[in-house]
Amino acid sequence: MDCNPSRRLGMPLTPCTVKNFSNGEINVKISESVRDEDVFIIQSGCADVNDNLMELLILISACKGASARRITAVIPCYPYARMDKKDMSRAPITAKLVANMLAVAGCDHVITMDLHANQIQGFFDFPVDNLYSEPLMISYIKRNIEGWKNGIVVSPDAGGAKRVTAIADKLGLEFALFHRKRDGKTEDAPEKMELLVGDVKGKVAIIVDDMIDTGKTLTLAARSLKENGAKAVHALISHGLFSEISMGVIDNLPLDTLVVTNTIPQDDHKSHCSKLITIDISTIISESIRRTHNGESISLLFGDYADGGGLNSY
Repeated sequence: MDCNPSRRLGMPLTPCTVKNFSNGEINVKISESVRDEDVFIIQSGCADVNDNLMELLILISACKGASARRITAVIPCYPYARMDKKDMSRAPITAKLVANMLAVAGCDHVITMDLHANQIQGFFDFPVDNLYSEPLMISYIKRNIEGWKNGIVVSPDAGGAKRVTAIADKLGLEFALFHRKRDGKTEDAPEKMELLVGDVKGKVAIIVDDMIDTGKTLTLAARSLKENGAKAVHALISHGLFSEISMGVIDNLPLDTLVVTNTIPQDDHKSHCSKLITIDISTIISESIRRTHNGESISLLFGDYADGGGLNSY
């Protein structure tokens, strides 16, 4: 991943070789001793998510078998986080399954960021630190979005209402809430966004969400905001998956900027989209690793210290 906490910590990455056998099975080799060491394994749930998850589990198991004192999995984007509840008959709760797999492999601690649902922390029987990109987003808004004081923070669905109201309160702004529905009774009827709360006319609209994958929600929200008279539209998203949307499509949306964190590598996406901007979260990740290793509290990372001011000096 392009977020590299080891550089900020001044510690080199331990040499590790990951290879695939001809049948696709994964083999790992750790080139240094980890006996009685405090091990941090960094792997995000992106790209080939299943291969990355298996690599992480095998590395944890290898470190456990090599007598590591403690193993912390640093997973900036937690895989299968959207499957956190049984919302229909025979549906799996895969986020819980991943938690069980990490425990069985030998993981002692997880550091992650912006879980899709906070209750996922309850799936683990060992400590989980769910860090937030919210302070970095607030800092970005204040420093880079022109006219933000005449802005309104927007949630594209009801599920993000809590996140949006928290950011709006800290910025002293109003918030708006959309409801996504089909424009008709049939399954193939086109979807549209209906503004439930807030007035966006003449204001700088700031969409906040935790994940962008297909881009359908962002597309509907951006167009609806413009139709409702928004002066400008910016989007701030925690995890930019972009698995089913062309970056050229985003360039043609009525968006001024699309801001994502680098919990998932974005270099290739940025080269194909002029509106894409990344926020570096390695400041928070590296500080959480340092504090965890030294047995210090990480509660400061949930507040104003993480706004970029406190951590930039780190």
